[in-house]
Amino acid sequence: MSAESASAILRNQVDLLDFIDWTGVECLNQNTSHPFPNALKQGYREDEGLNLESDADEQLLIYIPFTQVIKLHSIVIKGPEEEGPQTVKLYTNKEHMGFSNVADYPPSDTLTFSPENLQGKPVVLKYVKFQNVRSLTVFIEDNQSGSDVTKVQKIILQGTTVETTDMKGLKKIEDH
Repeated sequence: MSAESASAILRNQVDLLDFIDWTGVECLNQNTSHPFPNALKQGYREDEGLNLESDADEQLLIYIPFTQVIKLHSIVIKGPEEEGPQTVKLYTNKEHMGFSNVADYPPSDTLTFSPENLQGKPVVLKYVKFQNVRSLTVFIEDNQSGSDVTKVQKIILQGTTVETTDMKGLKKIEDH
């Protein structure tokens, strides 16, 4: 693929923030003093002093439902060099996942974040596996240094909405 067509694809991608169903978002093992809105919600995620932090150990499990079907193109996870996420597994359309059953499902994609990625560089996903996404589960398995606390400053999901056919708008074709 040429650089020109790759940038054309990227231009059509939007921040999917407006399509998140906030009433259904869940985060397991978050520190209640440093909850998920710090990394996901507009305004909070731009504040460098706010983080999502893990609590009992380095793992975090974030469930993000969407208000409509989306195509996910890339993900940005920004975090500190030492405590930022390293291994991140993404699961599409899997509800009610917990730490006890996360290993039972194959991930749609497994990402390894470098310190460069954690500065805000988007990681492009296996696009064919993220075509009809109603929900996304983000499993942060470990962090850069192996410490007990993982910190996430910002999560941005980039993609497009899926255009659905309006069945009411279709008209019967008359025989001529």
